[in-house]
Amino acid sequence: MSGEFAVWVYLSRTPLLWLTVTLVSYLAADRISAATGRSPLANPVLIAVSLTAAVLALTGTPYADYFQGAQFVHFLLGPATVMLALPLYEHRATVMRALVPMLAALTVGCVVALVSAVGLALLLGVPRPIITALSPKSITSGVAMGVSETLGGDPTPTAVLVMLTGVTGAILVTPLMNALRIRDMRARGFAAGLAAHGVGTARAFQVSEVAGTFAGIAMGLNALLTALLVPLVLSLVP
Repeated sequence: MSGEFAVWVYLSRTPLLWLTVTLVSYLAADRISAATGRSPLANPVLIAVSLTAAVLALTGTPYADYFQGAQFVHFLLGPATVMLALPLYEHRATVMRALVPMLAALTVGCVVALVSAVGLALLLGVPRPIITALSPKSITSGVAMGVSETLGGDPTPTAVLVMLTGVTGAILVTPLMNALRIRDMRARGFAAGLAAHGVGTARAFQVSEVAGTFAGIAMGLNALLTALLVPLVLSLVP
């Protein structure tokens, strides 16, 4: 017990505390998810975020202090995204056979996600800065925050909206695909990556490597296309 207390005292005085809390929260969340048979409702990202937020609330820790310790995880987003190229290379023949349907789905999915979000926000009278932050919600957080900040938006609400979109999509994608009787793992994975970016891609890899590969492709292509279309759509907003 004294050894555990000594470790706590040491960590509490260094930024390593919040990196440790983040990693332990995710490991616990992954165990919970595995115990439920990887149920869509037991999404490890949602559980880990909830556990970490609870610790921050109980300790009264400001987000800035937390991020100072946990920013290494944020740094790893880039390398983790690049690593998605490995399964893409391994399944390159399958990808090339589905290239035309993928591009069609990408175009429709990207435009619908962007226009529906901005259009609904306008109907509800949402202020322009929030619309700017909202518009890239369907792409991976690193790109979305950059797009939002470049266009004069606040990247913080963008990050929150991206996470909400990803978690919601990851929870709904499996039961929705089952309800629609879509069995093709290429289509299921592409839909998950297109609608729920990184969180959806992680969920797709839990189901199938082929689904995860196509989810990664959708996530990358959607980030590129959305980054190009967002300025155009926002230029039409009064």
